[in-house]
Amino acid sequence: MRPPSNKGKKIIKINAITQAQLIKFLWDGNYSCAELAEMTGLHYVTVLQYTRELHAAGAAHICTWEKDTRGRDIVKIYKLGPGKDAKREKKPGAARSAAYRAKKQMREMTHALAGALT
Repeated sequence: MRPPSNKGKKIIKINAITQAQLIKFLWDGNYSCAELAEMTGLHYVTVLQYTRELHAAGAAHICTWEKDTRGRDIVKIYKLGPGKDAKREKKPGAARSAAYRAKKQMREMTHALAGALT
């Protein structure tokens, strides 16, 4: 069986186009992986894999971190080219403990009020 004839047809390689777009956006270093996936049309997991491999090879670095809804540095912003990775901000242990104690106290107060109402 012979492959179909492509004579007279322009062959467009989608993978090469989307990879070129991904690299162009990574050059700016302003986009999260979710935004890169939306702009290039690649799947989110594919963008994660490409950026992870570029980072492992030393062709890209983490230029900054964005905070998630809870205020934690979770979302990586990659930039093409060599460089040092940005450090993540961490909440000090005393602040974490204070937040936990406040949350525990609020929960106990809520349970006490709920018990008094019934």
